[in-house]
Amino acid sequence: MSSTIVRHAAAESFVIEGGRPLAGRVRAAGNKNGALPIMAACLLTEDPVELTNVPRIRDVETMTELLHQLGAEVEWTGSNALRIHAATIVTHEIDEDLAHRIRASFLLAGPLLARLGRASVPPPGGDVIGRRRLDPHIHAFERLGAQVTIDDRYELRADRLRAADIFLDEASVMATENAVMAASLTPGATRILNAACEPHVQDLCRFLVSLGAEITGIGSNVLTVTGVEHLHGGAHAVAPEHIEVASFIGLAAVTGGDLTIEDTAPDDLRPILPVFERLGVHVEVNGTSVHVRAEQELVVHDDLGGQIPKIEDGPWPAFPADLTSIALAVATQAQGTILIFEKMFENRLFFVDKLVSMGARIILCDPHRAIVNGPAKLYGQRMASPDIRAGMALLIASLCAEGTSTIGNVSEIDRGYERIDERLRSLGASIERVA
Repeated sequence: MSSTIVRHAAAESFVIEGGRPLAGRVRAAGNKNGALPIMAACLLTEDPVELTNVPRIRDVETMTELLHQLGAEVEWTGSNALRIHAATIVTHEIDEDLAHRIRASFLLAGPLLARLGRASVPPPGGDVIGRRRLDPHIHAFERLGAQVTIDDRYELRADRLRAADIFLDEASVMATENAVMAASLTPGATRILNAACEPHVQDLCRFLVSLGAEITGIGSNVLTVTGVEHLHGGAHAVAPEHIEVASFIGLAAVTGGDLTIEDTAPDDLRPILPVFERLGVHVEVNGTSVHVRAEQELVVHDDLGGQIPKIEDGPWPAFPADLTSIALAVATQAQGTILIFEKMFENRLFFVDKLVSMGARIILCDPHRAIVNGPAKLYGQRMASPDIRAGMALLIASLCAEGTSTIGNVSEIDRGYERIDERLRSLGASIERVA
């Protein structure tokens, strides 16, 4: 496995001088939550797979280490290109230290179970944004005929998986992905009902189909996977990251910049752009590029009758939970009042005290609801990033604040955004990475 270029930035900080508009052009990176399951799915074939548009971020580097530990050959063949060849898998036991770094480590359970009939998986890590159940994964594996024993690890065993109807008691993205991967090599037709249908789930399904899998219903909440005897190798370009595109839209809007984001997937922005419109952010879509005009006046659009509007998240095609923090940060700069309703994770909004310390006018009603009244003049502060998306929200606030902000624990931001400081500097931001 080639050496990593991603810095392990646990002790690093960003120092940001706010008040500079972002302007220019930036290219959307590959989808983090698409790349990770696609990399895990490479264990399903003994043939080599070439992946492009892979984001060079900490979570992806951790997944390369996990695959290497299992016996796969993993090599960076370009700045965003990976070659993965799992001709031989040497163990069914996933390394505990590596697994604790990312939640996506649990995505290796389905491929290992399908390929080896066994998997030993430690509890995964990931963002601490609330309770994140593994129950749907376990129920799906049991429906496919696996025996599951839970102690300090999840021990899965199946002499032979069998096709089944699987109803997920929540539309879990990773449980859907695990079930699809396991079912791809399971004889018969498996139906997954209440399946997640986020863009990255669709991209995983398209990737598996390119390797010879038979999957219908892609993009819907009912997937039918007809197992095949084996999958072959191939090549796949990871789809662009719609969460990053939306993050850059927010960055441009609050700084008053003129920004064009290239190589996007406009269909993946359909649930997102109306929410920005509600905050007064107008985005022009031209082919695969989106354009945010300079010096827009951000004004909250009230509901009919002058009622206070709300932004609420949910499973796709609702507004993505990963963008709740970004929308809240943008709302601090929009004239008017809006309710942010985070339905999916009870800890997602617990970073708002940091925005309040900067001058934001936010009332945290309970773990799921916050009322934002804007615009508020923000002032630079010293903070720490609690998770990937809250870290980006703090970046958005810092870049439009007066004075200097310092954001610590930027390793969290690095987990989801590739070279974000370098890319922001190319757009005119004053941001430095310091020890």
